[in-house]
Amino acid sequence: APRFDRIHNEDYAAAIEEGMRQHIAEVEAIANQATRPTFENTIVALERSGDLLTRVLKTFGGVTSANTNDTLQAIQTEESPKLAAHSDAIFLNDKLFQRVRQIYDRRAQLNFSPEQKYLVERYHLDFVRAGANLSEPDKTRLRALNQEESKLTTDFQNRLLAATKAGALVFSDRSELDGLSEADIASAAEAATERKLPGKWVLRLQNTTQQPAQESLRRRAVRQRLFDASIHRADRGDTVDTRSAIQRIVQLRAERAKLLGYSTAAAYVLDDQMAKTPAAAIKLLTDI
Repeated sequence: APRFDRIHNEDYAAAIEEGMRQHIAEVEAIANQATRPTFENTIVALERSGDLLTRVLKTFGGVTSANTNDTLQAIQTEESPKLAAHSDAIFLNDKLFQRVRQIYDRRAQLNFSPEQKYLVERYHLDFVRAGANLSEPDKTRLRALNQEESKLTTDFQNRLLAATKAGALVFSDRSELDGLSEADIASAAEAATERKLPGKWVLRLQNTTQQPAQESLRRRAVRQRLFDASIHRADRGDTVDTRSAIQRIVQLRAERAKLLGYSTAAAYVLDDQMAKTPAAAIKLLTDI
């Protein structure tokens, strides 16, 4: 497990930047080889590239999901568009794609194992779906779409987190929590103390539309308050309203799907899921 006791918030940005730098250097070395592309010098090399960045992002993702703060959110906001550009720099690298495609085109003659064959096909599909076959003007547009979506997605996540915190319910009368266990009531009192509200109780919102406390609370009016706070947490027209971000993200995904040859964003996602699903599972689902 990562040594979180030795990692400071400020360490992540430098680690992400260095991870991207190393990854690009590794990818460039693969793409610029003079030797003919093979499974080992291209596909396996790609599999082994980016190790530092992978470790950093898994660690960073774990801590931001479980224990984020203003510093970590600022790093997310700063690094998200850079990571989108980093991905584009790999998948829109024509030299690299040509090496992958040469192996893909010869896969039937190269006596691959089933696992090797699948990996080659998967890499080729990932490059194509990332825009490797697009014209240069379309690649430029795709990069812009990816940049904007990465920024909006991070903004959406930050707004939703803020809305979830702000949507917590405050109670002055303990009897309104009738039905909750003593442990839950004690937790609500602790949450109030953390917010400098002594003598009160705070029910935090969970990151779902259905709140667990709904099952236990006996007063209908309280359940109604909790439901409304949950369902409307981010649509109140304030600074944490997520609707405009969602609408723009939907537009961006639709445009990207059409750029890549799909009628809708849903068709793009479905095609990806079907490509990842074993043929036997597809047949079973079709039969059902």
